[in-house]
Amino acid sequence: MKTMTCRQLGGPCDLAHRGESADDVINAQDQHLKDAVKAGDTAHEPANKEMRGRWKHPKKSLGWYRDMKRQFAELPED
Repeated sequence: MKTMTCRQLGGPCDLAHRGESADDVINAQDQHLKDAVKAGDTAHEPANKEMRGRWKHPKKSLGWYRDMKRQFAELPED
């Protein structure tokens, strides 16, 4: 298991997301952003908008995805 924070994934806070893969933490971040915005947290709105845009345009976002996977791979195991 490895941990990345909301901030490391492009968000505004330090909530930790743990997972076995980069995809696990990216999916957790996606859900966190949706939940935060739904709860009225305006600080998370820009990151949520950016994340939604990534899913809509996956080819354009491949660089971000590869960077997150690289950062995840470089992290020590928890």
